[in-house]
Amino acid sequence: MIMNSVSYKRATNIALTTNQVGSLIMQKIPARKKLLFFITLITTSFVAFAQSASSAEVKMEGSEGTTLTGKVMATFDQPWAMTFLPDGHSLVTEKEGVIWLLDKNQQKRFSVENVPDVTARGQGGLGDVIIHPEFATNKTVYVSYVERDPQDDAFSGAVIERATLNITNNSASLSDREIIWRQSPKVTGNGHYSHRMVFSPDGYLFITSGERQKFTPAQNMAMNLGKILRLNDDGSVPDDNPFVGNGKVTGQIWTLGHRNPLGIDFDAEGNLWAHEMGPRHGDELNIIERGRNYGYPMVSQGDHYSGTKIPNHEDFPIFKAPEKAWVPAISPAGFIIYKGSKFSDWTGNGFIGGLSSKALVRVTFEKDDKGAWQVEEAERYEWGKRVREVEQDDKGNIYVLEDKEGGRLIKIQHNN
Repeated sequence: MIMNSVSYKRATNIALTTNQVGSLIMQKIPARKKLLFFITLITTSFVAFAQSASSAEVKMEGSEGTTLTGKVMATFDQPWAMTFLPDGHSLVTEKEGVIWLLDKNQQKRFSVENVPDVTARGQGGLGDVIIHPEFATNKTVYVSYVERDPQDDAFSGAVIERATLNITNNSASLSDREIIWRQSPKVTGNGHYSHRMVFSPDGYLFITSGERQKFTPAQNMAMNLGKILRLNDDGSVPDDNPFVGNGKVTGQIWTLGHRNPLGIDFDAEGNLWAHEMGPRHGDELNIIERGRNYGYPMVSQGDHYSGTKIPNHEDFPIFKAPEKAWVPAISPAGFIIYKGSKFSDWTGNGFIGGLSSKALVRVTFEKDDKGAWQVEEAERYEWGKRVREVEQDDKGNIYVLEDKEGGRLIKIQHNN
């Protein structure tokens, strides 16, 4: 823990005040009780400092003049995803392979036992975590992570496990773990796994699957790379998927032509939205429509990192164009469409974490007179940190997770 000058002074003041009181009390305490007294004294001082550190505030400057305040709740090592349980507890994943159970005040309670064993490399490791729509009765969670090929460690792919979350007064653990989905095929490299998940209002599991930096798999219907997939909650393929009957992997596909979709959510009307990182710029926010082809790598609003031009969607309208694209890039990661009422002027807005942009990006969704979507960036809030994840609890509070080592969980306060 790094202690800034204000925190150090505050902690020092706590220690001095306690020592002065202790000096007076110690004169009246028998020697055999002194050891217990000192242990209690040290513990009290540490807790006081920890509470002071966890209540730190972050000022977020908006591009339209708004200032938000964030309260720091906890700190993690390379946090990746977060989900809330119905009782107010939450789960946070760390890329290196840890899942934390947080209490109702969003403080670390336990690290969850019996989690998947991962080897974090590049963009891969432990990934997303979500709960089943009927978690209150079945205690089922879904965890995505990267699995190495046991025959050749250079090959890897994302998988999704379904498991039961067991919580007692003293621990938390996963049981009945079962892999229900795999990226196919495993390939070399350690990027563009995506592996974000969301349940639809009617109970289907949607999964984002990146093209693994291999480009062409996004258009290859024999692979589930570069796709958004739709499964039943047990990993089986729904009978009404658009490409059912063309093979097991092909039957999973809901949409194709995606690059690296790292955020997915439904709006209040049941429309599915997903954002994805473009190549060199050209990040996209798309409405996801059954069976559509979104064009990558044939088209993009960005270009290859080599400088080679990629045709725009407008050049080939057979491909579904994004409702919003960013040039320059924001590097989107994490996504919610806000459904709460606590911040009523934000209800229905999207919130996207920005990595390279080091911002929380807010977008609005409207339809024009012809029924076409008009998606606009309303404001971006900056505080100099990469934002990996955005989540909302049942009370309408919004939380963000910063990226990298020491990434903080921050609860946002909307300053009206």
